[in-house]
Amino acid sequence: MASVGTPDPTPDRDGDSEPNSAWLSDQELAELRRRMPLLYVEAVPVRLDGMGIVKEVGILLRANPHGAISRTLVSGRVMYGETLRDALYRHLEKDLGPMAFPQLPASPVPFHVAEYFPIPGLSAYLDERQHAVSLAYVVPVTGTCDPRQDALELTWMTPAEASSAAVHSEMEGGRGTLLRAALASVGVLG
Repeated sequence: MASVGTPDPTPDRDGDSEPNSAWLSDQELAELRRRMPLLYVEAVPVRLDGMGIVKEVGILLRANPHGAISRTLVSGRVMYGETLRDALYRHLEKDLGPMAFPQLPASPVPFHVAEYFPIPGLSAYLDERQHAVSLAYVVPVTGTCDPRQDALELTWMTPAEASSAAVHSEMEGGRGTLLRAALASVGVLG
């Protein structure tokens, strides 16, 4: 809930309200999306074995604003004045729950930069609402994941299952391509 004298929180990429986003109203965000790219972070949660090899990949099941069910990754906007590390942690906790215990990278250098366009065909990534630039990370989690917000469930898959054509086809906006890039970046593309 917004405090007195501030606008209501704005929805993030997946339609959730951000508690600390009173810096833009819904109308201001819509106008901004029409005028300039917005910065996002995306995370591929993974579980590692004792040697640091990815053994499982976490993929969210989510209902989009149109009511369709699809698979997706942890993602959301970087807020004004927020570090990349803080944004990544906030979205991991929001989607996976407070007991996921993500192990954020020592350096905030992403494995990939995905540029989403509202026009199909300009890149492998599509976001019909806006032009967005997303910094993507592979993030190990060590705790118990209990999806929250609009995430319906978190499915753990082997890297081979996660990189399959079937999973790729269930992901919107090119996130299947991003998932494959994540798996390739850690040497486990199936």
